[in-house]
Amino acid sequence: MALEKEVRCDKYEIVGRFKHIQCRTATIVKEDDVELSRSFHRRVLTPDMDVSGEDAEIKGMASALWTDEVKAAWAEHQAG
Repeated sequence: MALEKEVRCDKYEIVGRFKHIQCRTATIVKEDDVELSRSFHRRVLTPDMDVSGEDAEIKGMASALWTDEVKAAWAEHQAG
């Protein structure tokens, strides 16, 4: 009986005019390849965040979505 825990971002969503990236992380516990439980956690990445420590998929999305215009609009929104 081998227990195994897998944690992975299994769903991405792009939300709102500021292109926030929502990452849903699934934590899956298995015993002998049979799933015993699954739980979820969601986090939101905003255009002012440093994504250099994120996986390549998130880096690619941030690079494509967070244009200078989006970043400036987000900064203005935060200031105002």
